[in-house]
Amino acid sequence: MPRTRITLAVALALLATPALAACGGSSSASDAKEVTVYSADGLKGENGDGWYDRVFADFTKQTGIKVKYVEGGSGEVVQRAVREKSNPQADVLVTLPPFIQQADAKGLLQKYEVKDSDQVSGADKAMDGSWISVVNNYFGFVYNRKELKQAPKTWDELLDAKYKNKLQYSTPGVAGDGTAVLIKAMHDLGGKEQALAYLKKLQANNVGPSASTGKLAPKVDKGELLVANGDVQMNYAQSKTMPNLGIWFPADQKGKPTTFALPYAAGLVTKAPHSENGKKLLDFMLAQKQQQEVSEIGGGFSARQDVKATDANAIALTKIMDGVDFFEPDWNDINKNLTSYVEDWKSATGS
Repeated sequence: MPRTRITLAVALALLATPALAACGGSSSASDAKEVTVYSADGLKGENGDGWYDRVFADFTKQTGIKVKYVEGGSGEVVQRAVREKSNPQADVLVTLPPFIQQADAKGLLQKYEVKDSDQVSGADKAMDGSWISVVNNYFGFVYNRKELKQAPKTWDELLDAKYKNKLQYSTPGVAGDGTAVLIKAMHDLGGKEQALAYLKKLQANNVGPSASTGKLAPKVDKGELLVANGDVQMNYAQSKTMPNLGIWFPADQKGKPTTFALPYAAGLVTKAPHSENGKKLLDFMLAQKQQQEVSEIGGGFSARQDVKATDANAIALTKIMDGVDFFEPDWNDINKNLTSYVEDWKSATGS
């Protein structure tokens, strides 16, 4: 299930309907049987076989409410919502940390206590109810299993000349997984300055910027790249049709592979044109049936603590994560300093 990429131009064209153009909080708009979702990519299948595809179809069948879907990078969808703040077009916003915190800080999200939110751990939701995780996920890297006999183990291995023009990671500040590269490097290598010094060296092998993380895995599978960044849910789902794709986690200074949670977090947009429909969709996405399907269909991890998946995908995902250490980033610090971190990364790498 490769990540699909719908350009904003196409997305805008899809949304340019009379019903949506009229959305300004009027009663007719509020009563309309539709709901618009702006989301980071990764949960919708290219062939209609993703978790979103199943959830949206079942939601429409059960409620009669049609889901309009717009996809982009994690930072991209937030910036679009910022531009539309005076006249919101989206009802539900789904993106990765730290962009969900950024959206909240910019006043884009209204408080709503999603049904069964008590089944989601405190680290995976905002205390004030402004956002909540709907699919749990973890940051990772991919490698070509055909060209490389085994996965790299350390960050330093990626500096080897054999990776020149065979390595690429998505852009911090634009892509959620790209921002995660910077976060993990800061953690693993001992701080911001050490991470920036390393990424400056890595630039000799880096192909260049990429707004889309989802486009990198197919290149790795074909051998155009040997290594790229990604995340476990997306890459595991992609591996079903990309046999050369392997998932790995660079080690920290102690030699232990590490990762951190990078959940798909959802919130109800402030002054959403179809607010009640947005609430219904959020409740539906977090319902037990839909959460039970997260691993089975989406190749991800349920956000609910009371869902214990036992399907083949869940077992395989547990095996992938075996032996990996988990750390929790200081999202408040990252949200506060994200702009400066990204600017420092640009200066260090010349990007």
